[in-house]
Amino acid sequence: MTTVQERTPALQTKLPAVGTTIFTVMSTLAAEKGAVNLGQGFPDFECDPKLVGAVTDAMTRGLNQYPPMAGVPVLREAVATKLQQLHGRSYDAASEITITAGATQAIITTILAVVHPGDEVIVLEPCYDSYVPNIELAGGVAVRVPLVPGSFRPDFDKISAAINGKTRAIIINSPHNPSATVWTREDMLRLQEILAPTDVLLISDEVYEHMVFDADMGRMHESAARFPGLAARAFIVSSFGKTYHVTGWKVGYVAAPAALTSEFRKVHQFNVFTVNTPVQHGLAAYMLDARPYLELPAFYQRKRDLFRAGLANTRFKLLPSEGSYFQCVDISEVSKLSETDFCKWLTAEIGVAAIPLSAFYGDGLDQRVVRFCFAKKDETLNLALERLAKL
Repeated sequence: MTTVQERTPALQTKLPAVGTTIFTVMSTLAAEKGAVNLGQGFPDFECDPKLVGAVTDAMTRGLNQYPPMAGVPVLREAVATKLQQLHGRSYDAASEITITAGATQAIITTILAVVHPGDEVIVLEPCYDSYVPNIELAGGVAVRVPLVPGSFRPDFDKISAAINGKTRAIIINSPHNPSATVWTREDMLRLQEILAPTDVLLISDEVYEHMVFDADMGRMHESAARFPGLAARAFIVSSFGKTYHVTGWKVGYVAAPAALTSEFRKVHQFNVFTVNTPVQHGLAAYMLDARPYLELPAFYQRKRDLFRAGLANTRFKLLPSEGSYFQCVDISEVSKLSETDFCKWLTAEIGVAAIPLSAFYGDGLDQRVVRFCFAKKDETLNLALERLAKL
């Protein structure tokens, strides 16, 4: 009898630049050292028991089989109602709202639906780490345009200069991860003006839409849905996980004009097909009360203010935190280490994990800035601040 030798065929990787992410590295190190993990962006507190009850009720009522591919109608109607009430844009729930398996799936599905080999997609760095690999998987070319160093505001001259005949789309993110900046109405109007004479599509990542602070100063979330010239070309992406403190449920949505949604759903149906049924019904029932997302800015602003007040007792230089649940700090007065080495040292020696901003740049640009997540229990934040006070 002939012995068959085991041999795994060699593969040519589609993502040669992708390895273990800094998020995994830091979370693993935090666990090893018993550090307070303010690195990865997820809450360490529970969601509203009413939401769990609504999902449990849906399961008990037997809503456990495949839902419609685009999402259960009652949840799509709830999303359309919210967008109308908050932003004044009418979306047809049947043809313009799709429920997704989280925002990350929504983004890659959008890119796979619209980007062809050789197409260029503008990304504004620093940016969420899925954007560029998604573009590359679609055969597209990521064109990296930096946000203004220090302020992380959009540089519209550079954005305009990056647009050419090959440009298929631009991805924007406000409130912004990782810098916690928020685009203004003037920013959105300028983008609308730049895109108006083009066929460039807009992918607007708005997962932190309900975390915009300092309303008394006039700050608010300026969704692409508010601007007709943007909404007509936009895939607007959001996340129930971020809004309702259930990141592990992985449920989001995309709102887009019917013609764009039609192309999106062609990919969606073969990408994930659909999203789990009882959670969709539970979310729809929970959304009948708007207070949970309307009260979210105040909820996170209090945590931001608590965290910033504690950081004021350190040598960190605090950058503005206008939205999201992140706080960036300049480490120049604390250490001469690189961002990455500082984060590793901070985790191992001080017992608090953070993320270097260089991880959000393709070239690893080091500006001596690191990011903390304050979506944590008060006792978690206070423990972290007690340890950081040693600096």
